[in-house]
Amino acid sequence: MSTDLLLKLVAIFAVIAIGFAAGRAGVVGPNAAETLSAATFNIFAPALLFRTMAGVSLATLPWRMLAVYFVPTVLLMLGVYGWQKWRGGDGVGPVVRGLSVTFSNMVQLGIPVVTALFGTAGLTLHIALISLHAVILLTTATVLAEISRNDGRSLIGQTVRRSLIHPVTLPILLGLAYHATGLPIPGVIDDVLAGLGVAVVPLSLVTIGLSLQQYGLRGSGRTAAGLALTKLVVHPLLVLTTAWLVGLRGLPLTIAVLCAALPTGANVLLFAGRYRSHQGEATATIVFATFAYAVTVTAWLFVVT
Repeated sequence: MSTDLLLKLVAIFAVIAIGFAAGRAGVVGPNAAETLSAATFNIFAPALLFRTMAGVSLATLPWRMLAVYFVPTVLLMLGVYGWQKWRGGDGVGPVVRGLSVTFSNMVQLGIPVVTALFGTAGLTLHIALISLHAVILLTTATVLAEISRNDGRSLIGQTVRRSLIHPVTLPILLGLAYHATGLPIPGVIDDVLAGLGVAVVPLSLVTIGLSLQQYGLRGSGRTAAGLALTKLVVHPLLVLTTAWLVGLRGLPLTIAVLCAALPTGANVLLFAGRYRSHQGEATATIVFATFAYAVTVTAWLFVVT
């Protein structure tokens, strides 16, 4: 493993440790994890999503590579969700687990890893994946969560409305609509959105530390380890198999597989906090997956290169 990647992992765990220490010291209050998670999910993340989608030109995206990545990814999410529901999982828990095995840490780890290994060409493809990553996965998870929360008793219209008027879905749709106008975001507004959006990553990592201090790893260790293993092994294997089947080769194949091989992203914890479901398990999964990534990334680099 390269020194740059090792240092990036150390930096991530350092920020998580700061959140853990703050929770242990009690300097942020007893409900800090829930408060910070809610603020990030409802204020900072929507600004980031809107600004991102307002700058995305759908016509120029590498759709073949995106299909190779997102088709097996969404199928894996739905498969885990269905399996958990069949085993008796209730509420939003099956959705959180499905998201845990499919939502990659595209920004904190993905950008520096791809840039260091493949330069501008690789980063361009990686950014294309980032542009639709939260759009597709969080929107799918949101719809599943609203269906699960309604427990099949409410009308379809109510489920659709709750899925659309949502901190994830709504800013995405508004961003796409604004991009369609062809107008640039006014400078002052763009500065506000950029300032809010840049806070998502550090706040998410601090929230992981606070949640780790609050919930610990006991009681969810075995399940979280299984979810982390699925994320680091099964997810990239499915993407690799799909790429082979459709004939995707070269750098697009490499970037797609390495993105799937990334550990679980912090947004999973924000999603779990939004619905107050499986926060401890989501935290443990992120921690386990990020630690194990130091080993599995070497294996996947050997496979794809």
